[in-house]
Amino acid sequence: MKKFLAEIIGTCTLVVLGCGTAMLVGCDAAAGGGYILTALAFGLAIVASAYCIGNISGCHVNPAVSLGVLLSGGMKTKDFVGYVIAQCIGALAGAGILAAIFGLGGVTDMTGGFGSNGLAGVSGSVIAGLLVEIVLTFIFVLCILGVTSKKAGHGSFGGLIIGLTLTGVHILGIGLTGTSVNPARSFGPALVAAFTGNTAPIAALWVFIVGPLVGAALAAFTYKALESKQ
Repeated sequence: MKKFLAEIIGTCTLVVLGCGTAMLVGCDAAAGGGYILTALAFGLAIVASAYCIGNISGCHVNPAVSLGVLLSGGMKTKDFVGYVIAQCIGALAGAGILAAIFGLGGVTDMTGGFGSNGLAGVSGSVIAGLLVEIVLTFIFVLCILGVTSKKAGHGSFGGLIIGLTLTGVHILGIGLTGTSVNPARSFGPALVAAFTGNTAPIAALWVFIVGPLVGAALAAFTYKALESKQ
């Protein structure tokens, strides 16, 4: 149970820091600084969580990462299910905390949907949105599998490398889909947004579940093929 609790805390932290920053600074292309701040917030949240709970649960805080680890033989199916449930609970808790902070504090949500993902940056194209999420998640999960491999030898720098990679994929993806690469991170804000009357994020939510999971599966199969030839 401790590893599931760790995943709840880690995913909650990711949503609070990442989505909270997006809500505060906005993600307007005309003010690119908001992109950088939001990307850094997500990346630094992963760095902090990796060094905090990494030794307890591995700090997946993302169903796509857990799927990649599962398909790579790094965890059992029952643990995968428990991780995904914990991650969704953590994301929902994080979005709920943001709703309370911004609501009670009277702070304007610059994203209009608790930092949820959408297809506005790709002109509403589902195919383009799926492609963005598949490619970015593939890059992110492939990095994680490589960094955490026993052959890698990155030692204590692993969490920093993963956090920087997440920052990188966010810099590109924020202007396109808001960057999910994490079904739980998309689920929590979308559900809270729906409770407050904004159902748009829920309508597109499936894109940010399917895309990251497909990207993670491709990354797992690719890494296994590459590693087996060494």
